[in-house]
Amino acid sequence: MSTETSEEVSDGDSSMVSWDTWDRIKHTERFVLLATIAFVATFPWLFTSAPFVPGSALGYDSLVRVILIWGIFALGFNLLLGQVGLLSFGHAMFFGGAAYASALFANEVSGDPLLALVAGVAFALLLAVVTPFVLLRLHTVYFAIVTLAIAQMLYYVAREPLEDLTGGINGLGVDRGELLGTIDLSEPLPGLFGTLWIDYMYVFLAVFFVGVVVFITRIRKSPYGLIFKAIRENDTRAAFVGLDVWRYKFAAFVLSGFIAGIAGGLLPMETFFTGVERLHWTTSGDVVMMTVLGGLGTIVGPVLGVIVFLYFEGVVNGWDRIGGYWLLMLAVAFTAVVWRYPDGLWGMLTNLGSRLRSGGDR
Repeated sequence: MSTETSEEVSDGDSSMVSWDTWDRIKHTERFVLLATIAFVATFPWLFTSAPFVPGSALGYDSLVRVILIWGIFALGFNLLLGQVGLLSFGHAMFFGGAAYASALFANEVSGDPLLALVAGVAFALLLAVVTPFVLLRLHTVYFAIVTLAIAQMLYYVAREPLEDLTGGINGLGVDRGELLGTIDLSEPLPGLFGTLWIDYMYVFLAVFFVGVVVFITRIRKSPYGLIFKAIRENDTRAAFVGLDVWRYKFAAFVLSGFIAGIAGGLLPMETFFTGVERLHWTTSGDVVMMTVLGGLGTIVGPVLGVIVFLYFEGVVNGWDRIGGYWLLMLAVAFTAVVWRYPDGLWGMLTNLGSRLRSGGDR
């Protein structure tokens, strides 16, 4: 073998080793934590203020915060669909239910955002513990339809019989107080922190976003996560090897509802408002679309889907002439991506990365 050939093989081996090392590193919990912190630290500036941001997107500070909240919601939903394979068309029951519980607690008991959030999550957990006794007896499309029916039942109850409590179609304003009685979350952050993160509310939301990502990553890498995947692939075989499939589905449903409740409880603290539309089936449909668009069964995918969906809804919607067709444009983009890349936008990006890596190896 010539010297040149030996050097080429050596370079190829070292390249392979480096890529293998990177593949190992990027799946570690420590890397996920650091990458998530880097994301929340730079996202507001990249989305609203960076030099390459189009003028139509400048100053969308509130949209950045709403993206984090919906990102938590999508991650919670993805834990159920992407990990266990259970399609829920009624996850709005946790999101909207927690939003109302949080808002009512803030108005009637205490405006502390942390205490109001606890109230919202507690209500979502209650729903998540009770409803599986009906839902988990059902399979496939029947499960999806009954989740939709339960969420719609709550929507109509909140809209009319409980109108005096919920505000009905007019919604309910929220009196948000200071965090721990001392921190006004609307207060801008000083200096460079204000340039990067805008205000204390963003930091408050970012802490929960990072916590949810770390929590879900731990679940995915635990024995529970492996069993969730086994059930998703074939729950009959999982039962044959002695696993209590119902129990694990119950655990996944409760965890998913818990995380969706965090998102729902945070939303009225950001918007100072909640309405019955948060319980409507379209909210459940939105989170399904976001998650599938971004990529099922991943951490990055649902968040990426949320960013694209809310960018169309919040920014493209305001464009002259074509803004009114934002939903049509999003539907076309969704169809094109999912048709070509069933793993969504994240699958498209990883596929592109693999091709570039293969080209570099050659």
